[in-house]
Amino acid sequence: MDHATDAIIEVKAKDLKEAFTVTANAIINITLDQDKVEEKDQKEIVAKGKDLRYLLFSWLEEITFVLITEGFAIRRVELDISENNGYIINAMAFGEPLEFSKHNFKVEIKAPTFYDMEISKNGEVYMRFLLDL
Repeated sequence: MDHATDAIIEVKAKDLKEAFTVTANAIINITLDQDKVEEKDQKEIVAKGKDLRYLLFSWLEEITFVLITEGFAIRRVELDISENNGYIINAMAFGEPLEFSKHNFKVEIKAPTFYDMEISKNGEVYMRFLLDL
């Protein structure tokens, strides 16, 4: 959804694993053309949160960090979520070093925000969050 210099993302999924995978793909596709990325390398990604809101925020930060700061273009993400006194995502990102022209770099995500963030689980998982571009 367009929102001036921000991006509002809404995700509907059958479970948390699918929701966080779709969330990662949304971040990747805002940043670059995911279909132009080759799976030449991999990077481990870990995100932790005391609840689902903090887990989502941490996940958004980690995906953005790998893409922007580490310059790693992501094609695909595989993840597991566990709950034990909070939540943790252990993930593996498959991709290659970021090349601005090859991957059609679009926009830099400055930061995720808690503003307008929603997460609910009623048979399906619904997430809504805002990214500062």
